[in-house]
Amino acid sequence: MRPPDAPGWEGTAASWLLDQCPPEYRRWPGLRRHLVVLARFAVLHVEAQQAATRRGLSEIRGDLKDVASREVVEAAVQTFQLEDARLMALRRGIGLVEEAVRGRRYVARM
Repeated sequence: MRPPDAPGWEGTAASWLLDQCPPEYRRWPGLRRHLVVLARFAVLHVEAQQAATRRGLSEIRGDLKDVASREVVEAAVQTFQLEDARLMALRRGIGLVEEAVRGRRYVARM
């Protein structure tokens, strides 16, 4: 994705945001035309994924204890933890895009 204010950055931002959302979102032309709306949809979608992942993590041991070995359960826990970390990073990235669409710019600090 191109940086904010670069020529064509909105188009690359829209494509990237759509890549983070369910494929059905591509059906709605209004989401491409209104980048701020697409960014908000993407934020809410990823936050819902985070909630589902955290719920899964909190319930997985109890749900699988009678039907899977300890190794399988621990592998599932690790998978949920990795997915949670991925979603946290993705949520931050989408949030930065949403801020840029709203006219705010991120400035790295040391």
